Amino acid sequence: MVTVTKQSDPVLDPRRWWALGALVASMLVLGFDMTILNVALPTMAGQLGASTGEQQWMADSYAVVFAALMLPAGLLGDRFGRRRMLMVGLGVFLAGSLLGSLVGDVAWVIVARAVMGVGAALVMPLALSVLPSLFPPTERTKAVGIISAASALGMPLGPIIGGWLLDHFWWGSVFLINIPMAAIGLVACLFLLPETRDPASPKVDAVSTALTATGLGALIYAIIEAPTRGWGDPLVLALFVGAVALLAALVLRERRSVRPMLDMSLLSHRGFLLNTVAATLVMFVLSGLMFVLPPYLQAILGNDAFGTGVRMLPMMGGLMVAAKTAQPAVARFGSRGVVSAALVVLAFAAFLGSRTTVDSGYGFTALWLSIAGVGFGFAVVPAMDGALGTLPADRAGSGSGLLMTLRQVGGAIGIALLGSLLAGAYRDRLDVAGLPEGAADTARESVVAAHLVAERADATDVVTSANTAYVHGMGLVLLLCGIASLVAALLAGAFLPNSDATDSDTTDQRTSAPDPEMAPAPADGRQ
Repeated sequence: MVTVTKQSDPVLDPRRWWALGALVASMLVLGFDMTILNVALPTMAGQLGASTGEQQWMADSYAVVFAALMLPAGLLGDRFGRRRMLMVGLGVFLAGSLLGSLVGDVAWVIVARAVMGVGAALVMPLALSVLPSLFPPTERTKAVGIISAASALGMPLGPIIGGWLLDHFWWGSVFLINIPMAAIGLVACLFLLPETRDPASPKVDAVSTALTATGLGALIYAIIEAPTRGWGDPLVLALFVGAVALLAALVLRERRSVRPMLDMSLLSHRGFLLNTVAATLVMFVLSGLMFVLPPYLQAILGNDAFGTGVRMLPMMGGLMVAAKTAQPAVARFGSRGVVSAALVVLAFAAFLGSRTTVDSGYGFTALWLSIAGVGFGFAVVPAMDGALGTLPADRAGSGSGLLMTLRQVGGAIGIALLGSLLAGAYRDRLDVAGLPEGAADTARESVVAAHLVAERADATDVVTSANTAYVHGMGLVLLLCGIASLVAALLAGAFLPNSDATDSDTTDQRTSAPDPEMAPAPADGRQ
């Protein structure tokens, strides 16, 4: 087994590249799971009778727990051993996947997804935090690139493999596939990874963790329930007020803490703040889009689950191409120009997609999906690099944790808010005249449910109405995504620091770093 005595003095054992394989397996599991559920939701909605709100919770229970626990999970690894807690995270993720594959009720699927979120919160930050102990600065950029590629590779594989499983097995197979992958990661971590820790890191603050989880949970619940209950419903209003109070208490507590778990003062760095906002808005749009697209491809266009997964590849292809070429573009044009232009491209793709009709066909969808993928990739990679590149070396860890947490929050809110907009627009446009009251209520839950009701009642007019209503709702979602992207592009163009390799502010910060060897990577990716 590889042994490490000092984190700042890595042992250059030839097996370190095999150890990287353990981290790749861990990240592949997470990347895979980020998208596999999206293509499964229409099938699960039909077989489990899940409403749109329940589908949102199946996606959001994972994202909310992931976001709430990522920072404390990273601190647990610092204090008790990163390899140990990474293995615990993979074990928890495996257990959640096993639970999800065995249950037959929507509520238990939501619980299983939340358990998987706990495991993912441990895996994500710890898989990245062990890299400095394995690789010297000259090799670290290559290692980070391999890790990032593994996570990105899992995203397009998720819909394809998930679709194939759904066409041949029951819906629980999309959870079962995680088990061998997580097990491989566990064994690889046990035999290949060194154990590292940092006992001087801040302690896990249970109160702050509880405030984060309950505040985000109340906010997401209010957004999901509002279209059904009404935005003026007393429960919805109480949840919004409670969420604001809890999150405000979190901010106040962290600002007063000597060693905060969530270092809010990092947001005073203009470059960090604006790049983080850009990255979070991109995740908001991406998560919402990934939620609304599969039902359109499956229910409206009539593809099976595997066909749905394959037809989502144009966006993933655009993402991967942009992720590979974003850094050279930043080196030539600067991050401000690249991020601003990418957000404009993303806005154009969303506006183009909002023109989708029931009769548009897949060719039009593939066109705007490809453009959207390019916009996503060119926006998020420089934004994340720019955010971390503005931080002093001694705050790189807390800064990366805050960035990843806010990205997950953006994704969770994107699913909740855009999913709620879709659900409300769908219900308002759906014509269920002539259906019994019970059947009409079922049809209002989702477009998949409407198709099942129409098939039983032999009501083709309900199918036509449901398709039209869903496409109308999807168009509104894409319109909002386009507006959000355009506003973000204007803000980035006006205020975002041009944090490329020649940026003086960044250079000054790195010059003052107490340990140059541990300074974060520059925005152009060089170490």
